[in-house]
Amino acid sequence: MDLNKLKTVVPHLPENILALLPDAFAKYDINTPLRASHFLGQIAHESGNFTIKTESLRYSTPQRIVNVWPSRFNLDGSGGKRNANDYIKNEEKLAGAVYDNRPQLGNTEPGDGFRFRGGGFLQLTGKDAYKGYANYIGKSVGETSDLLRSNDHYALDAALWEYVIDKKLNAVADQGATDAVVKMVTKIVNGGYIGLEERTKLFYKYFDALHT
Repeated sequence: MDLNKLKTVVPHLPENILALLPDAFAKYDINTPLRASHFLGQIAHESGNFTIKTESLRYSTPQRIVNVWPSRFNLDGSGGKRNANDYIKNEEKLAGAVYDNRPQLGNTEPGDGFRFRGGGFLQLTGKDAYKGYANYIGKSVGETSDLLRSNDHYALDAALWEYVIDKKLNAVADQGATDAVVKMVTKIVNGGYIGLEERTKLFYKYFDALHT
């Protein structure tokens, strides 16, 4: 698999990320164009083409908050939902509303939602996930959080750990180069289908480059 093909066909892939891929892919058995394309398509979407290592919760319009979390917010606070107007441009408050008190993520203490919001190129989320990766690399949770938000190597490595080891997505990716498989991978990565159209386009862009 010649990753150098990505230089011209996928120009938004930064050189420093491309340089990290061979060793990183070897470590996590991303050893076919199919596996590589599913992974790269997902993280390119999640990271804004490898520019975002920390989830931004600073929304400037209430409607965007409603669009992202329709089961939690609306525009007037009716029906037991939160009023999205109360959360614009306030990352900590919004993180608390969407991620605090979620034991399924390991977030049991006040402030866990903000401390363990998305990090790395695949937006690792929740205290349990951060602990899992921290244990894997033999570092403290605090140091791990800092590294995957500031260091491209760890941002990529954390994404691969989550994708391959935690979510076991290589086997899903092996099912094929189809819209249906991209949808399955997206559901496991995202918990839903946010950004599915872009994720699908990115998958095919990478696959067309790598499998020829």
